[in-house]
Amino acid sequence: MNLHRKGRAALVLALVAVVAMAFRVSWNALRDIAGAVGADATAATLYPFVVDGLMALALIATLVLTDKDRSFALKVLGTYTLASLVLNYVHGLVPELHGRTIEWGRLAEWDPANWALVLLATSLPVGSIYFGSDLVAKVLHHRPAPIAPPTANTEESTETERNRSTADLPVSTSAPITPNVKQLPRPVAVGFLKSTLPAKPVPSITPPVAAPIERRAVAAESTRPRRATGRVPEVARTPRPKRTADELLAEARTATAGWPLGKLTAEGIRREVRTSPANARTLRDTLRAERAEAA
Repeated sequence: MNLHRKGRAALVLALVAVVAMAFRVSWNALRDIAGAVGADATAATLYPFVVDGLMALALIATLVLTDKDRSFALKVLGTYTLASLVLNYVHGLVPELHGRTIEWGRLAEWDPANWALVLLATSLPVGSIYFGSDLVAKVLHHRPAPIAPPTANTEESTETERNRSTADLPVSTSAPITPNVKQLPRPVAVGFLKSTLPAKPVPSITPPVAAPIERRAVAAESTRPRRATGRVPEVARTPRPKRTADELLAEARTATAGWPLGKLTAEGIRREVRTSPANARTLRDTLRAERAEAA
């Protein structure tokens, strides 16, 4: 991986070096062209940056923009590349441009060709301002398209559902248990039998002693009141007499008599005396002030 990064870095550095040398060659030709169309020494020196610099800007814009904006950047890049090629070609055909001995405004012997070349050379700086500003605005306002989330695989979701822990599964409510009550048969009334014979008293039948019915232990319903899970209403609270400030102070003195000064906090006093946090803070300040005066 490190070797791969070094190779890429070397390739980028080589490309920058080649582009820099190519710019130097083109800079010589464009500088002479700018001087031939009336630019002074400073303007002629900056003229190559106007043409070839916009080419570099358009190349960067093509790497950032998309769709129609990218097509526009490619058109600007192609147009300025072609214009730079034409001006370099003219510079090679006219030897007088090398020594700047040519007449101002004269880039070709044929007048229509000269007018076209002068128009091209003088319009490139204005086009650089317009097209360069437009490309920069498009790059600054470009928003990359959001990356779509990966589609969930059905098999993975099924496996995840299968491997889900039992703690995540919904807790099933058990069906209510109904006691299996066996109904005893009704007792049959034993009377006297009816017959044509003289009625005889039927001896009384002593019913067998029934076996004691086994009693199952049933959880007795607790009579202990359930603990309130929320705030207990004022009506349901046990009335408690309110203590005055002097009573609270006396209780706090008695409860904290053997406490060190570091343990004398509002939370400790509140738990010991069972009062509100505000009263606990007041008691803490009072007790600390009394100990400070005693010391």
